[in-house]
Amino acid sequence: MPSNAAARAPVLQVRAGLPGLQADLGAAAQGWMSTRAGGVSVGPWASLNLGDHVGDAQAAVAVNRRRFAAALGVHPVFLRQVHGSGVVRVTPDTPDGVEADACWTDHPGVACTVMVADCLPILLVPDDGRSVAAVHAGWRGLAGQGGRGVLEALCEHWPAARDVARRRAICAWIGAAIGQQAFEVGPEVVRAFVSVCPSDADAFTPSPYRGNCWLANLPLLARRRLQRLGFGRVSGHDGSRAWCTASDASRFFSHRRDAAVLGSSGRQAAAIWLT
Repeated sequence: MPSNAAARAPVLQVRAGLPGLQADLGAAAQGWMSTRAGGVSVGPWASLNLGDHVGDAQAAVAVNRRRFAAALGVHPVFLRQVHGSGVVRVTPDTPDGVEADACWTDHPGVACTVMVADCLPILLVPDDGRSVAAVHAGWRGLAGQGGRGVLEALCEHWPAARDVARRRAICAWIGAAIGQQAFEVGPEVVRAFVSVCPSDADAFTPSPYRGNCWLANLPLLARRRLQRLGFGRVSGHDGSRAWCTASDASRFFSHRRDAAVLGSSGRQAAAIWLT
């Protein structure tokens, strides 16, 4: 179910021939998320797979990444994501493949970029427009250890978010990710969130498919975590089906949907950069 009363569909935009989702971030920054359309990959990676770690032909990934960069108009830096809480500052000299699950930059011409295929992409910009940040948040990264996950780590490392009072004016956009109707989890996932914040229990409903399993509302959990950290302006994924990667095979890659059947899945990417 949507986490608010009025579900809002993603806003589609075509950039340099590639269809994607436009992030609502105001005038200080641009944010955009690719779909699976517009690339050269085939098989389970068809067609705009941007992941170089999922078994796709490296030459195809290179072409797809060039098309993605052309759509942005700036240089995207791709991380090596590990479902952790590492944070890195990216500059024009940062190479692809730095291990982290969140990044920030204060350099124009560089895009903070995260790859996803069910996990949450979160793009952020403060009201002063001096820097931007991007986060890759699956349930492990969001929950973290003892309540300290990737969002808490970002607040520690990103200067714009260190001051709790300043977070109220930061815009955060949550992109397309797996929705509750498709995200079945075990009791360890429920414990990871509810042990830290008992009120998060209502983000889980018993699964109708298997016993001792639950359907998790990951976007709702992320919104609540952002709100508890003091972020006052959150938009994007509202829990409705239009935002669910697993529910739309024509538009999105989904590891949960595809890997068991096809053996692998591609990755779309969300990026944010200074204007």
